[in-house]
Order: sequence, then C-alpha cells, then structure tokens
Amino acid sequence: MRGVASWGRLSADPHHTIGLHDAAQVASVLAGARVPGLAHGMGRSYGDVCLNPAGLLWLTAGLDRFISFDGTTGRLACEAGVLLRDIQRLALPRGWALPVMPGTQQVTVGGAIANDVHGKNHHRYGTFGDHVLRIRLVRTDGSTLDCGPGLRPKWWAATVGGLGLTGVITEAEIQLRRLTGPWLDTETIPFAGLQEFLGLADESEASWEHSVAWIDCLSGTRARGLFMRASPAGPQTRPEPVPRVLRVPCVPPILLVNRFSLRPFNALYFHRGRMRAGRAVMHQESFHYPLDALLGWNRLYGPAGFFQYQSVVPRRAGAAATEAMLGEIARSGEGSFLAVLKTFGERTPPGMLSFVQPGVTLSLDFPHRGARTLALFERLDAIVAEAGGRLYAAKDARMPRALFEAGYPRLDEFAAFRDPGVSSGLSRRLLRS
Repeated sequence: MRGVASWGRLSADPHHTIGLHDAAQVASVLAGARVPGLAHGMGRSYGDVCLNPAGLLWLTAGLDRFISFDGTTGRLACEAGVLLRDIQRLALPRGWALPVMPGTQQVTVGGAIANDVHGKNHHRYGTFGDHVLRIRLVRTDGSTLDCGPGLRPKWWAATVGGLGLTGVITEAEIQLRRLTGPWLDTETIPFAGLQEFLGLADESEASWEHSVAWIDCLSGTRARGLFMRASPAGPQTRPEPVPRVLRVPCVPPILLVNRFSLRPFNALYFHRGRMRAGRAVMHQESFHYPLDALLGWNRLYGPAGFFQYQSVVPRRAGAAATEAMLGEIARSGEGSFLAVLKTFGERTPPGMLSFVQPGVTLSLDFPHRGARTLALFERLDAIVAEAGGRLYAAKDARMPRALFEAGYPRLDEFAAFRDPGVSSGLSRRLLRS
C-alpha cells in the first residue's frame, strides 16, 4: 500500500493501487477485484471524492490514447486518461477547442465527466457533460455499457457528475467547437459591492463568452473586486508567449497564507488590477489557467493542507447570501489569495448529481487550521442551506450529510445506478457506503 493524497493534501491515506493501461483489459481487472475500488486520474479533486482510504484505486492516467478525430465535424474520441491539456494542444492548431474548460488543464477526461466540471462560460456553453456524445462505462461485474444523451440516457445522467460511483469510464467521444485561435479580447473592470458585480455579470452574458471575478475575501460587505470578461479575438499575427513555468519546490514548514500576508496581498492585487483595468488581448492559457504556471502551488498551504469551499445559491438569494458569507469570512480572518465569484446561467445540467445550478457561486481556499476553520464552515453551511444552495462535492472534504442530501434532490434516483464494487471516502461519508 502507498499513501495517496488529493490536491488539498489534507491526508495521505494508504491505498492499494493498480495502473490501467489497456482499455481492453479493464473489465477483467475490475471483475477480479476482491475489495471495492475507485477510478483515480490526476488527483486534482480537493477532497476525498478521488480517494478510497485503505481501499483500492484504479489509476487511469495510463489510458491516454486518442482514438479518432474528425477535423471536419470536430468529433474527438479518446481514452478517459487523456488530459484536457493534450486535447487543446491537438485541437487548437486545427481550428477546434474544448467548449468548456475548468480552471486547470491538468485533469483527465474521465475526471472532467465524473465531476461534470464547468468553466467561465456556463451561460453560453453549459458544463463539460453538455458536450460529451458518448462514454464507455465498465462495471465491476465485468459488463460494459455505452451510453450518451440518446443511448441509455438514465445511465448517462447518473454517470455525468456521478462522482465516479457508477463504474469506471474508459472512453469518451466529445464534440469540440470551432475556434480560430488561442487569443481572447479581454476587459478588466474594478467593482465595489455585490450589486455592481451582479450588474456586470448580467450585462456581460449577452455579448461576452467568459466572465469571472476575483474578490477581496476580507473586504466583507463592501466586496471590492475585479470583474474579468473575455471573448475569442479571432486570428492574430502576434507570436504565442513562451510558457514560463515555476515550481513550489517543497512544503514550507509554516503556513504562508495567514491574516498578516493575506490582507496586504489582497490590497496590492486589487490596486494593481485597478491600475491595469481596461481592454487587452490575452492568450487563453493566461486567462483560463494562471495557476497551471505554478507547479505544486497547493504546497503553499503548508503541512496541514487546505480546503476549498465552493457554494452556489439561487439568484434570488445570491446577493444577500454571498454578502453574509463574505461577512463571516472577513470576521474570521480566514481565506485565501484567490477568491472567485461567478454566476451560472439558466441551464439545466445533464447529470443527476451535477453541481451547477442557476445562481451565484463563490469559491475560496482555506488553510486547514483545525477547529476554527471547521467552525467557520458550519456558519457558511447554514447560510448556504438557508438560501437553498449546495456545495460542490468534487471539492468537498467535510460537508455534513444533511446539507448534501438537501442540495442534491436526485440522490434517491441516482442510487439505483451505483456500482456496488465502487467506493470512495466521499461516498462512505455522505452516502453511507
């Protein structure tokens, strides 16, 4: 057994691991397992959705082959361990791109489907699952199911956003979108207050493809921040930037993210952003994945690791609930350098357990400081529950079962599609098995 941690580095529990490299052999490997297992890709989930402590992990990163790509229609078939980064590198030079990208390219196709990830363009393109045409699902009884929106649609809806609990995804077919290049027209606008943020979000939906805001998590009800929006810029003659990648070499012995570093950093970040406000042309990697240029950034949160807390609350309660959460965070002195505020559009997600719903979403990293951090989460949970919202299970490590059950009303329907030979830390914590 060996210790495996998720991206939040809250623990490194022992796991048995089996690498999967041949899609044709996956069914026999799963059928031969004597204990429940779980598919594990890049481990970029923050909490325990990608872990199976004291159990078995099937490592899918070796299933990394492209199967076919039609340059006329943009239909791409690949194995589930292919990284989103590698799809972009294949597709962009050919005039195609993934329609939906999360905040990092370092995730597998299988992980993106199992967590039904979203990007900054939900109001225009929905979630990742909205663009997947077919998946191949292998169950631990050795059976194989192909499913999609028009093929075994119930299995499809259970597996997209199904947290890896319906089996192991081995292949997927994805519909890419036309894109003439990697450049974006962008605009950065400072804002003060949630009403101003919501006004910018509403105004941007019609004419901008991407929108997102950084918010000073210590500014409380004043809620100052930087609103960023972008749309494809079309062909450009400028040279592509040379990637500059830095690495956090080790875990610092002390926590670098604290109230003494956070407040001046946030003030500097806001004022620097305000000075640079306005229009600019930016490469899509700089806009979408700035943290991919800092390898191992999760080490900055020190030996105890960190939580990410992402909520979504319905739009009618969005301003009041978000203001209440920011007030609690500011009073606690907890929080992170990167706090993200977005709105989701009026689209129904494809999965029974998909996180996205129309409304306002707030996500922050919190260093693990023990009881005081968990006490803050309890206060935030109460605000989310009162507003009729939910937390993102893909990023969770401690949500109470009652909040999970209240936020995901299709849980009973989903239960019929679970694979009894699949288990995770999250499923045992929130689903009792």
